[in-house]
This record gives sequence, C-alpha cells and structure tokens, in this order.
Amino acid sequence: MLIFERDIAVDMGTSSTLLFEQGKGVVSREPTVVAVDKLSGKILKVGQDAQKMLGRTPANIVAIHPISSGVISDYEMAAQMLRELVSRITSFSLFKPCVLACVPSSISGVEERAMIDAAIEAGARKVYLLETAVATALGAGVDISKADGHMIIDIGGGTTEIAIISAGGVVECESIKVAGTSFDEAIVKYIRRKHNMLIGLTAAEELKRSIGCVLQRPDMGVEEIKGRNLANGLPKTVNVSSNELIEAFVEPMNHILDAIHTVLERTPPQLVGDLDKNGIIMSGGGSLIYGMDRLIERSTGIRTIVVDDAISCAAYGAGKMLKHLDDMQDGMMNFYRMRQLKG
Repeated sequence: MLIFERDIAVDMGTSSTLLFEQGKGVVSREPTVVAVDKLSGKILKVGQDAQKMLGRTPANIVAIHPISSGVISDYEMAAQMLRELVSRITSFSLFKPCVLACVPSSISGVEERAMIDAAIEAGARKVYLLETAVATALGAGVDISKADGHMIIDIGGGTTEIAIISAGGVVECESIKVAGTSFDEAIVKYIRRKHNMLIGLTAAEELKRSIGCVLQRPDMGVEEIKGRNLANGLPKTVNVSSNELIEAFVEPMNHILDAIHTVLERTPPQLVGDLDKNGIIMSGGGSLIYGMDRLIERSTGIRTIVVDDAISCAAYGAGKMLKHLDDMQDGMMNFYRMRQLKG
C-alpha cells in the first residue's frame, strides 16, 4: 500500500517555527534555535531542547539562530533544523510532502532561493512561497480575493511587517528590524542606565511578558529582577514597575509607529478608505504587549484588533492555502521585484 504524505505549511520566524500539517492543524511549535558543537560542527539539539541549553553549557557548545529578520541567515543550520522538525511529524513514505513556506513581503530573490533550497533539503517534493501578511489575513478570516483593502501588522521576534492586502496580494508594505527582540534589548538598556545593573535577554523577555506595556495599566505591575551590579560585579536585586517599561519602550515603539504612517502615506486613497471600514489586523508575539493595539489605534485613528491566536495566525492561514496548491506557482516568486514592476 502506498502512503501519501500530507502537505505541510511552515512559518519559520526569527524566534519560533510553526509547522501546520494538512488535516491535523499546528503540529509543531518550537523556538528557532539550534545548539551546535563548535569543534565538530555537529548539531546537538534543535528547538525547545536547544533553548534549554542556553547559558548552561561548556564554551564549545553554542546556540545559533538560523533565521534573522525573518529570512535565513545560516543556510546550513536552517536546513538541518527544518529537516529535523519535518522528520518528527512525517512517517517514511514513497511520496514526499509539498511544503508551503511563509516569507516576508520584503524578501529578496536570493533569500527566496535559500528558503526553497532549505525546504527541499528538509524533504519537500515541491516548495510554494506565501507572503506572511497574506497568510495572516487568511488566518484572521479575511476574504483576500476581494479588491478590498486590509492592513496587517505582524510584530514578530526580529521584524515588524506592515502590509496592505487587496485582491489576494500585497499592494504596499514595509518591513523593519524593530520587533520583539528590540523590546527585550530596550529593557536591558534601560535597567543598565537606570539601575546600573546588567540582566540577560531571557530575563528581559520574561519581564516584557509579565508586566510589559506601552500604555499605563489599570493595575501597575511590579516585578523583582536579579542581575549583576555593574559597580562591583556582585549580584543585585531591584524592583521594576510596568510604568518604567513604558519609558523603556518609547524608542522601539516610535520606530513601529513611523513605519505604519509611512505605509499609510504610500497607500492608494481608495484603499485607505477601506481601512477605515475594515480596521487594522495585528498578529505576532509583539502585538500581545499590553496597550499595543490601543496605542496604534490612537496614533492612526483606525480601529485596531489583535487576532485571537496572534502567534499561530500566519501558520493557520498558510494551512488554509494547502487546499489550493494546484492554483499556486511553485518555486521562485520574486515578490519584491513584481511589486517594483507594478509600482
């Protein structure tokens, strides 16, 4: 009896990788991290297992993040990580699965080719590319076939992608390297400046998730955080309030707001009118920071909502497209060049 593999949708982001299997839903959600032995070049662990090793290993074991700003920065590691994750959810069969991969709208031809080659090396029969903004719109339940403007803001780990979707494609977009990690770095910088204390990015991320906000909370949160006193090198503990984090987040938040206004200025007037009716759709882990949607709504005057499952939204949207692979072109898409030619 021949076994046919189910097709797979992949949302490989800077901080996490999600796999959607046709007929099953999201079957894998792992941090985009690979633990490697520097001496032998051998991959020891991937995903969650690799993340647990961070900061707790000998000097010869290093953690590599193969995706940077939403695109492959270390091809070899990305291909091996993808192969490992795909092998966990597929059984041996004669027919390899087709893979649909989410990519940023600003992706270059070279970056597209790296993604396709990595997926083929991971065991794909054919590779299809879908812009993350389109996948997010589908995941949020938008009918993308209509000539009706929708604004998508996806704040991931390494990039914030802002795009206007209409008639099944991206009309206008902007991708900036200010996202979830930038907020973590802003906390580290703020605590260093204000409390003369050094903390790690993992501690900063935990602080962001527990009491992080860009607008004042009704109940001011306070967290105790441990780090190293920069004056004498000894351990130090301070209390940090959510109001302090508002101050820390001003700079990355302003960059995101500027990029949103840039996209709105470049959007055709008739589509801006649609946005007033349809609102702004937000996704990605960064959109979950308290007050993010209300601050963007206040800045643009456009109703803003965060999708239900902000982290998995693009993966679910890409999963919906697996039913329509026959209507899609596999291989290189040259999204960026196509948009340049349209413009």
